[in-house]
Amino acid sequence: MSAFYANPDSFVTYGPDANCTLELCPIDVTIFKYRPSLAANTVFLVFFAIALSIHTFLGIKWRTWVFSSLMALGCVTEVIGYAGRILMWKDPFDFAGFMVQICCITLGPTFFTAAIYLTLSKIVLYLGPQHGRFSPKLYYWIFIPCDIISLILQASGGAMSSSSSGSSGSAVDIAIAGLSFQVITLVVFNALAIDYAIQYWKAEGRTNTLPTKFKVFLVCLTLGMVLIFIRCAFRIDELSEGYSGHLIHNEKLFIGLEGVMILLSAYALMGAHPGPVFGWPDAKKTKNAASNMEAGESKTEPL
Repeated sequence: MSAFYANPDSFVTYGPDANCTLELCPIDVTIFKYRPSLAANTVFLVFFAIALSIHTFLGIKWRTWVFSSLMALGCVTEVIGYAGRILMWKDPFDFAGFMVQICCITLGPTFFTAAIYLTLSKIVLYLGPQHGRFSPKLYYWIFIPCDIISLILQASGGAMSSSSSGSSGSAVDIAIAGLSFQVITLVVFNALAIDYAIQYWKAEGRTNTLPTKFKVFLVCLTLGMVLIFIRCAFRIDELSEGYSGHLIHNEKLFIGLEGVMILLSAYALMGAHPGPVFGWPDAKKTKNAASNMEAGESKTEPL
């Protein structure tokens, strides 16, 4: 026997005044048109909480306060976001749960990218600033403000969406602008990193052998960036259709291209933690840092 539902036209299905329930209205009138998976969202919440604990531990161990604080903020934001999706499993018409998850899960990776941007100046100091086209400190001034702009745009889009009960097209456009700016910043960051790598290789690549731990650091850092880039591309495509597009109704894509990508990035960036490579924040690297680090002698400034 098919279930009986009240006429959803007589109920508010979306917004702070929503009064539909699963007993009264069919699932296909919800914002997602599906009931978020309790199992998947619980797994994401638990593993982001574990990542938070590990990044906090690494930050305390290596005194990398800024990098670890940014990673921890990103993990906390993700935990809150997936808690919002769990609320929506309980009640898919829960507007507060929807706004919590859309804002927090969108914003979380911005803190991860800020942590990534901090590492380029450290890499330059570690391998030798003479190979770079810019002063190492300039990388801070280029990328951290760009990440703040991206964060402000995405947060503003989320706030406008909340205040308009999700009906504002401008809010979605602003959020897309923030995500797009984040992608552009990542592309420029990678271009400058590749340029520095080329200059270093031309000057010393054939004569200097880098420590294994530094190679692992670079692989993990690159992996983290690629995963975030894939996720951003998906979210731009998703939000470009607004809250009524087909992508926002596909939970499998969300789990694979949002949840899995960012969770793997959070764990990959553990391997890119600056502490094991650059040491405690006691002294600056010199151009001989790679060989000193291999001997366990070198330390670096705060990160």
